[in-house]
Parts: sequence; C-alpha cells; structure tokens
Amino acid sequence: MSRLFHLYRRQAPVPGERQPAPTLAAMVRAGLAAALLAHLPAQAAAVKFQVSGAQGQPLADAVLMLEPQGAHPAVKPLEGIDVAQENRAFLPLVTVVTVGTKVQFPNRDSVRHHVYSFSDARRFELKLYVGKPEKPISFDKAGVVVLGCNIHDQMVGWIVITDTPWYGKSAANGQLSLTDVPAGNYTLRTWHAGLPPGSPGLEQPVVVGPAGQTVAVKLGVR
Repeated sequence: MSRLFHLYRRQAPVPGERQPAPTLAAMVRAGLAAALLAHLPAQAAAVKFQVSGAQGQPLADAVLMLEPQGAHPAVKPLEGIDVAQENRAFLPLVTVVTVGTKVQFPNRDSVRHHVYSFSDARRFELKLYVGKPEKPISFDKAGVVVLGCNIHDQMVGWIVITDTPWYGKSAANGQLSLTDVPAGNYTLRTWHAGLPPGSPGLEQPVVVGPAGQTVAVKLGVR
C-alpha cells in the first residue's frame, strides 16, 4: 500500500467509533467562515433601459433610479458639480446628484442672475451676482428641485437628488445603462421634466437577475 493510503486509513473515521467533539478554535473558524460567506456581495449585472414618451419617441434627460426593496446602501456625495448659467439658461438643464452633494452655481453670462428654488427638497436663494458665489449649496434631502431666476423668467432647470447609488440620466436616444447592479428586487423610479409639476415620477418593480436585462420605460410625455 502507498504511504498516502496509510495516512487516509489513520485519518478516516471508523464506523461506530466515537468522534471527538470539535474544539473551540474549530468552532470559531467555522463561524468566521460562515460570516464571511454571508457578507459576500451578490452577483452584479448590467441593466439597460429604454425610455420612450407617449408617442413612442425616445426621451432624453429622463432620470432613472433603482431603489432596492429594503435597506438602502449609503451613497457618497459627489464632488465638483456645477450648474452654470450660460446664454440665460441653466446648464445642464437636468442635473442628478446624490444626497449630501454640494453644487456651485457659476454665472458665466455678462448679466447678473438671481437664482432661487422654492422646492420642498431644498429652498435657497442666490441674490444678484456674477461669477461664482462664495459658497456652494448643499442638497441633503432626496427629491426634485426646480431652479429659477428672479430676473429672467424664461430660465428653468432641475436638480434631482437621489439616495441610491444606482441612478443615471437617459441620453438623446432614450437609453441608459447601469453597471454593477447586485441581483435582487428593486423599485425603478423614473422622473422627467415633462411630467406634471410635483410628480415624484413613475414607479415600477424590477427584478435584476445575475445576467442583467433590458427594461422598457414609457412615460406619458409628449
């Protein structure tokens, strides 16, 4: 017989023989292994979205937020976010930020602007100014903020504040792709400026599988 077989015979349990109880160290190692397995990240996948309007046209600047059903993972504030005023318009028209993000409002026009918001998610006022305000505005509550200018009534813009790390804005073709989304059950919230004022957006359930998928979203926006 080989040496390996002799080792196996010595280590293999004998039927009917009483086995020694596991040591405390062995139980601790087993518990640590189980805890590590429980905290391994779920399989992640890419989820693609196609957003269309009431007549089937692709919708740009739709904000999509995948909100997990259950506890929300913590989000990190974004850095270096600007909402500028250029040619008497807000640029970008729609901005998406995470909770806690501070936003600067530089005025790049040759005329002064008076930027404000009366939205419940964040009320603020930047009185007549040019250049960059001394301090940015912090957005600490999830929701939709409508921007205006007290001098130029035609100026309007939006800031959407989200508390989920899986979010984005649709491109001109109405498409958006989110990567590294853990498999699980989610509520997809879709918001667009063409929805009625004060609307929190369209909600629909989404189940993300390990292979990912494409989700169609249709809004009643013309």
